[in-house]
Amino acid sequence: MRLRAAAGTANRRRPPPGTDEDIMQILLVEDDPVLAAGITEFLRGQGDDVTLENDGMQADRLLQERSFDFALVDVGLPGLGGYEVVRRIRDRGQALPVILITARDALDDRIYGLDLGADDYLLKPFELAELTARMRAVQRRSGGGAAGASRSSFGPLALDAEGRLATLAGEPLMLTGREWELLEALVRADGRTVARERLQGEGSGNALEVYVSRLRPRLESAGVLIRTVRGFGYRLEHARGQRDGTA
Repeated sequence: MRLRAAAGTANRRRPPPGTDEDIMQILLVEDDPVLAAGITEFLRGQGDDVTLENDGMQADRLLQERSFDFALVDVGLPGLGGYEVVRRIRDRGQALPVILITARDALDDRIYGLDLGADDYLLKPFELAELTARMRAVQRRSGGGAAGASRSSFGPLALDAEGRLATLAGEPLMLTGREWELLEALVRADGRTVARERLQGEGSGNALEVYVSRLRPRLESAGVLIRTVRGFGYRLEHARGQRDGTA
């Protein structure tokens, strides 16, 4: 999904369902109520869906349960600091675009945040138009275009949708059509939980469990786990002590 231009959008209505203009799912983690309200109103005015959280621990929980297209994270947060939120995102193997927001202007602070895995760093105070411009720039760098959409990966598991090819630790992974659809949805979720209803499609719940049971032992050999989230669905995880296919 692409972020739309910010100019003149403060009062734009959200696009109707089914239009070509996709709605961004944005997680904003900010404990300053005035700033949080301003960013939320601005982004929603563009037509995006903003989830606001003011506690780092709660934000980390949400990032494991729901799928977002972008995260805006304040550094100074109660519960869990913004740096730690970013570190956990990257440790889970999630490729979610993240911009850190902070009043700390020291070079060491900025380097530290970027080294942890943040895609950009925005200093307070800032213009909202600059925020959205930086978000668009991050999306361009992260491959938000067609090429990025055709390929996806989770650690040693890689999918090429254009060629319908799957590899695991560099070796071809043979999949049925239904197994491909299931695995593609899980990989694109980047470690976030995917609802059972979305995964089973037109098939029965029992059929979904059969496909999951077939895939599990094949993926576990390379350290990729399919975790059951009771009452909701499934997500991919790295085996303990393994990341990106290495011990």
